[in-house]
Amino acid sequence: MQRGKASIEFEEPPVILSDASVAGKKEGEGPLGACIDVIEQDDMLGMENWEQAESAMQKRAADLALEKGNIRRREVRYLFAGDLLGQLIATSFGTVDLEIPLFGLYGACSTMGEALALGAMTVHAGYAQRVMAVASSHFATAEKQFRFPLAYGNQRPYSATWTVTGCGAVVIGRAAQDGREQDLPRIAGVTPGRIVDLGAQDSMNMGAAMAPAAVHTIRQNFEDFGVDETYYDKIITGDLGEVGRKILLDMMKQDGRDLTEIHMDCGIEIFDREKQDTHSGGSGCGCSAVTLCARVLPRLRSGEWRRVLFLPTGALLSTVSFNEGKSIPGIAHGVILESGTV
Repeated sequence: MQRGKASIEFEEPPVILSDASVAGKKEGEGPLGACIDVIEQDDMLGMENWEQAESAMQKRAADLALEKGNIRRREVRYLFAGDLLGQLIATSFGTVDLEIPLFGLYGACSTMGEALALGAMTVHAGYAQRVMAVASSHFATAEKQFRFPLAYGNQRPYSATWTVTGCGAVVIGRAAQDGREQDLPRIAGVTPGRIVDLGAQDSMNMGAAMAPAAVHTIRQNFEDFGVDETYYDKIITGDLGEVGRKILLDMMKQDGRDLTEIHMDCGIEIFDREKQDTHSGGSGCGCSAVTLCARVLPRLRSGEWRRVLFLPTGALLSTVSFNEGKSIPGIAHGVILESGTV
């Protein structure tokens, strides 16, 4: 099961039983709008404040994932979930009514990758028959915490990304013995990332901070599994955006590897840069989580893609570290997703 320095290959890959995505109005107007399960026209979701709105979004995504899979809450043993807010308040208030034992995760925008990896490891080890992975973000809560009050109306540089208002929820389980779940997407392996810090300090350029971590995890995945870029139909980063994508491709070319044709970034896919004025693209925990459920998993189910490396990326800064002049470390967790027909 252990592969190389950091990776794990599952002998009996856990399968993705069900998934659901919930997103805001702006995301619904983007290229993935028709593929997202629920588009909320009110970004407040009928709540009194932005934080409660994000919690409500988590609850709706989790309930919908269970409903789509005809799965009852009591059949899910553990919940792996996280968000961008201090002390994970969107998650703690959003999932309390699920009454599922919770592992609260913070990997910044890489949280969905971390949740998928830990969930798959837990299922494969036999500690649970079914678990759920959830990650969310909200434009207003993230801007309020990490940058400026919305009413301030500050000008954003072109390197900045737009935090996605969205949530993705995935139920992970063991493959049924009767073969009913043979065609479902599966988690074949994981390459957990390590923190990479090359000294980036611009909080309005998250792509530059996260790209080196993505490069490291891709290299580690190739080395541990003895593969190269031709092994995958797509290598899908979380939210590097236009700036981070260029850095990633340039760094990989230094290794003699051209990922131009197979690389996809969730932050670029979720918004229309020309029509929606999001500058470098999308970001936030919800960015890769929503794109996973709305675009990646459907293409694996259909067999259009046979194998992808899903690589959510995170910038591990806080308002405290940033105001103290610290650099912005990055991290990226790799998850190998395969079609059930592989």
